[in-house]
Amino acid sequence: MADIKNYLEEKEKREQAQLGYKEKIARHKMATFYKVLLMLAVLLILIIIVLVQYKRHVYTNYETIATVSREMISGITDTRIGNAVLSYSKDGAHCTDAMGNVRWNQTFEIQDVKLDINGDTVAIGDYNGRSIYVANSEKLLGEITTNMPIRDIAVSQKGYVTAVLADTDVTWINTYNNNGELLFYSQAHMDESGYPVDISLSPNGELLCVSYVYVDAGVLKTNIGFFNFGPVGAERNDYLVSGFNYTDMLIPYVRFMNDTTAFAVGDSRLMIFTGAHIPVTQEEHVLDREIQAVYYSDKYIGLVFMSDNNENRYQLNVYEPATSKKRIFYFDMDYTDVFFGKDYFVIYNETSCQIVTMDGIVKFSGDFTQNVRLMLPAGNTYKYLLITDDSIDTIQLR
Repeated sequence: MADIKNYLEEKEKREQAQLGYKEKIARHKMATFYKVLLMLAVLLILIIIVLVQYKRHVYTNYETIATVSREMISGITDTRIGNAVLSYSKDGAHCTDAMGNVRWNQTFEIQDVKLDINGDTVAIGDYNGRSIYVANSEKLLGEITTNMPIRDIAVSQKGYVTAVLADTDVTWINTYNNNGELLFYSQAHMDESGYPVDISLSPNGELLCVSYVYVDAGVLKTNIGFFNFGPVGAERNDYLVSGFNYTDMLIPYVRFMNDTTAFAVGDSRLMIFTGAHIPVTQEEHVLDREIQAVYYSDKYIGLVFMSDNNENRYQLNVYEPATSKKRIFYFDMDYTDVFFGKDYFVIYNETSCQIVTMDGIVKFSGDFTQNVRLMLPAGNTYKYLLITDDSIDTIQLR
């Protein structure tokens, strides 16, 4: 009996020791877990502090980190094409990169330049002429010759070109590939659909938006038509997949922001449409003042008005269709251009610029050291290209 009693006592001691050991391991695991959790919390707080400081950091100057010379030719206009510079005149066009290297050069004789840019692709036509040149930021893509006078052109990023062509009693709306092959066509009659006052192609070239204006019983009206050149549109008459009618309103400006979002600017309203195949109205905004300028990116729409207060001359309304947000900003400087970044916008003229975040923080406000013809992003955050009469300067804000 004593042996059995000793055995049971020893067993109980071993079990208690084992339970104590497990309890120690459990306490150690919990302590380690809380330590890791605390470290992660501290790291998260540090990241938040850094992000807040970064968002609120204000730049007071800039440094020129690279510069290359360029030759300025009289009559040349500079504009942005992707992340490169397009320079054109009536005698030709050429594209250069940030280092001043000429990527392509095209000579021509054009009396009245019609130009459209979609991302990094451009179409240059001759108003009332019959030639259209197509290129992107890397190379020339082709030339299109029409059989009727050109009134307007639109290009997609893929290089498709839609041209409005004048005939005797009808207007043709033809779409070509960059080799000049006619892909799609439609007609516009003034007494039926109206006259096309503006056109735009989606980046992928599948959708075409046309704004038609006409007068009905003395009342000005505008039709917005969307054409689909893909499988969905092939099942419809004339590829027309959706249309919208507006009474007593002129709509002279339509653009695609991306493959699924387009907008139209009328004299009293902003209309936003969404849909990759059959666009529908997403939202409308009533405008109570005359629009001074329109700017946009693949994410934002910017409308400039004269200010409604006495402190600033201008008001910029920024619309973000993806979130249906509308933001209002005021500024006082004269401007030649406005462009958008990921979460900010830049207003500039020849001598100065302002950079403002969508939260309203003025990241930079200052003067250039020399007159600037064109300003564009240089890839990295707060790094830009400044195009002057005789140089291409890469600057970094400090």
